[in-house]
Amino acid sequence: MPGARASIGIWILVQLVQATVIQRQHICKEGNMISAFTPNAKNHEGLGPLASRLVHVNDMPWEPIRYPGCHVKTLMVDKASGLLTVLLKMDPGAELPDHEHVMLEQTFVIEGRLVDKDGPEKGLSCGPGEFIWRPAGSRHSAWTPEGGLMIAIFQIPNKFYEKDGKIVDLLGDDWGLKWDKALE
Repeated sequence: MPGARASIGIWILVQLVQATVIQRQHICKEGNMISAFTPNAKNHEGLGPLASRLVHVNDMPWEPIRYPGCHVKTLMVDKASGLLTVLLKMDPGAELPDHEHVMLEQTFVIEGRLVDKDGPEKGLSCGPGEFIWRPAGSRHSAWTPEGGLMIAIFQIPNKFYEKDGKIVDLLGDDWGLKWDKALE
């Protein structure tokens, strides 16, 4: 799909520009360098603070997250600001249960469909080559009937609401302990 590839390229460029703006705001606010990194990127060892980070995504392992059938390759995370970019792969029927978008979330679907399973827009479907963004405070669950592959960018990771009342991130860590400081 040449058109979809061009769209992906344009979308990624826009995201990089936005990420740069956010990074500059963080640098100016804190007076020091951003703490962003890419887990599992062996070629980043020894790079200077202003060096570009080329991510060899195909060489990275898929890492399971808390929810069955969902895996990520973390492309970039900045724990100080909360900024997170992942390549998300979901198996057919996999679900991201009840969660809240604490800040803006952006998702570009490469393969499959991401469908709202419940919430105010139940049935809303985002397919290949389509982009969806969700405002801060929106809450729902989503699933992939046929499976899916997507790039997701979070200004701060989502809050997942467990049945026992706990609020966790996508890895199952206590959301408040891990991410509250990024909201300051």
